[in-house]
Amino acid sequence: MKESGLDKKMFLAALAISLVSIALIYSAKHYSPSAAERTLFIKQAIWVGLGLLMFWLVYKFPLRLHEILAYPYYLVGVLSLVALIFVGSSVYGSTRWYNLGVFNVQPSELMKIVLVIALARFLAYPKRITTNFIWVVVAVLMTLVPVMLVLKQPDLGTSIILLSIMLGMLFWSGLSIYMIALLITPVMSLLLAYHWITWGLFFVSLIVGMFFLRPGRWLGSLVILGNLFAGIVTPILWHQLHDYQKERIMSFLNPNLDPLGAGYQLIQSKVAIGSGGFLGKGYLNSSQARLDFLPMQHTDFVFSVLGEEFGLLGCLLILFLMGYLFYRGIMLAKKSRNNFSSLLACGIISILMVQVFVNVGMTVGLLPVTGIPLPLMSYGGSAMLVNWCMLGLLLNINAHWQDY
Repeated sequence: MKESGLDKKMFLAALAISLVSIALIYSAKHYSPSAAERTLFIKQAIWVGLGLLMFWLVYKFPLRLHEILAYPYYLVGVLSLVALIFVGSSVYGSTRWYNLGVFNVQPSELMKIVLVIALARFLAYPKRITTNFIWVVVAVLMTLVPVMLVLKQPDLGTSIILLSIMLGMLFWSGLSIYMIALLITPVMSLLLAYHWITWGLFFVSLIVGMFFLRPGRWLGSLVILGNLFAGIVTPILWHQLHDYQKERIMSFLNPNLDPLGAGYQLIQSKVAIGSGGFLGKGYLNSSQARLDFLPMQHTDFVFSVLGEEFGLLGCLLILFLMGYLFYRGIMLAKKSRNNFSSLLACGIISILMVQVFVNVGMTVGLLPVTGIPLPLMSYGGSAMLVNWCMLGLLLNINAHWQDY
């Protein structure tokens, strides 16, 4: 089939978001007393440039080769997470990076795209055994391996992203919404495990529901074991959490519980966005960033800087550009004639949508602080490179959507 060519509208929308990120990082740090922080926008510009290079390489790389190399990719990704336990660099109590001297590499970011490719390869072909949903169990286990390794770091935010990838791709591959609801019931067990009677009633209700849904022996066993594990082990795991993780959960439920401690970030983020009004205070006029009231304003809370300086209008514009990318990605997944390409597009859009939803929800106080970056905007080399690689894959799919 003839190549359709580069989708310039998608490319320019993504490029506009990345250029805005450089401007916002400059604004957030140009008053910093640290010379290193004042030059972070230059590093971000370099990462955007390298991201564009990676975008072009991935865009030109044959999709068929990604499909062939899907499982080797997955193996390398998992091994990189295992090796991180022994030789990783610890920052703020988390071991998430390889320190390569000039820069750090975060393998969990790479694992996002690796998992999408591996699941797309696995789910792309007809499943021979459907009665017991063994294919679903295999997909879940493929996801849980990197999830557990990422939780070990610990990195709850990326773990949520990996699980979201799996759910989105299972839905796209034909699993009913009822079966997906069964897969996420362990999350309910996590929330209800604080009271054993409440959890017990929920567990009995789950058994009754499974009797009518008939998920099959393998999937049913996985769901039951998952809920038992969540319900029984959660009280134990709570005591194993780091203090800052407990504080984040408690401060989300009530930010004023510790306004100068765990709830400080959330309160200052809402103040920044609220003070921007409709049109904002203007570029370089973010008082929350300038006076250093808002921590991590160039990474997790860059959306707060956007809200204060450019107001609701600026936030809506960026969300519109991101929404356009999501819409084009979903339409691309629908029209692609190749199952692997369709699932790949779905997985990539799942990553981007969940990250935007969680990050924006976090900054406005609708979700707890998880440390998930805003795609194409938050400062960070590994995330920027991976985001542009994913866009390269999307536009590669768009150029070859007619291929079988």
